[in-house]
Amino acid sequence: MGNLLGSWRFREPNTVEECDSTWGSDSESDEPAAEEGQRHFRLRQPGGARRHEPAGREGERERGPGHGEEEEEEEGDTERHKFIQQHLTDSPESNPKMKRSFYAARDLFKYRHSYPNYRKTRPLNEYRNLRFYLNKIPLVPDGIYIEEILTKWRGDYDKLEHNHTYIQWLFPLREQGLNFYAHELTQDEIKEFQSTREAKRRFLAAYSLMLDFYGIKLLDKSGNARIARASNWQERFQHLNESQHNYLRITRILKSLGELGYEAFKAPLVRLFLEESLCHSTLPNMQYSVLEYFVYTIRLPATRRRLLRYARQHYRPAHAFLWGPPPKKRGGGGGGSTGAGSSGIRAPAPTPEQQRRGEESTTSISATGRIIVP
Repeated sequence: MGNLLGSWRFREPNTVEECDSTWGSDSESDEPAAEEGQRHFRLRQPGGARRHEPAGREGERERGPGHGEEEEEEEGDTERHKFIQQHLTDSPESNPKMKRSFYAARDLFKYRHSYPNYRKTRPLNEYRNLRFYLNKIPLVPDGIYIEEILTKWRGDYDKLEHNHTYIQWLFPLREQGLNFYAHELTQDEIKEFQSTREAKRRFLAAYSLMLDFYGIKLLDKSGNARIARASNWQERFQHLNESQHNYLRITRILKSLGELGYEAFKAPLVRLFLEESLCHSTLPNMQYSVLEYFVYTIRLPATRRRLLRYARQHYRPAHAFLWGPPPKKRGGGGGGSTGAGSSGIRAPAPTPEQQRRGEESTTSISATGRIIVP
């Protein structure tokens, strides 16, 4: 029996639907009162995408549980997304149909399930992430200690933008990134890290450092993790909207928060990015990344549902929203469809006047983007 259990491997999902359990127990009132300490999503200051490539790709050499979050992008998918967002016409048949990324869904499925088929371990004296955070070793290959980063790099936005080796050290994961000198986390190292006050203090300082780089300030380091725009948010948001490789960094930061015991810090940040990209149009290029990646780093399905419901209310055009619940199937013969598209959002019921006309049998889209069912 022991050998059988030892050789057991988790069956990996083969479709986006198998990867996404968000709507498996869909309910408008299924969220606990104090879920993950998340009750403060509102921004303190009201105001006024490019394809984001996941860590793993089929057919490439495995490097630990994932392939790192900063892989090159697939230009075909990038152009398809831009085309649909910018060139919607009255006829949905004239445009290619946008789809969710299986590679992103699989990567984040593995992350949320703690890499079920990953069995790598390191000896205690190889806990380089923890030793780096204790200021005992520098990051490699730059030879910089964490105290220098935390005290001298804050506000040096050019350095934070153009240096590409520090991010894997500041926000370690249980997967290999592009800096192969950085070591993956292990479960044992995570336990040691979470029990070391000095390491946790510096980790929160590193998080605050990156938020400042993005134009955000951390108001509360407790379980509420409240955040708001920083005083220089307009300049930093403009940069963030244009410098889209930072979306890959943000995915890593969110993953690392969850690995090191700060799961409650994720939802306020994701909610802020949803508001800025969907409501205020300050980060329009981030829309795809926040919905396809950032939301799905959150492990609790109820929290993901709350964020996606909010996003669905503000996403335009509404019929193109891909992240809602799947269509519900009816039993029996002829009534198998609910009128929901691939996004899971139902088209409005036909009016009596439309039913009388009966001129066409296909769905069309008006110039305002509203779905019309003749």
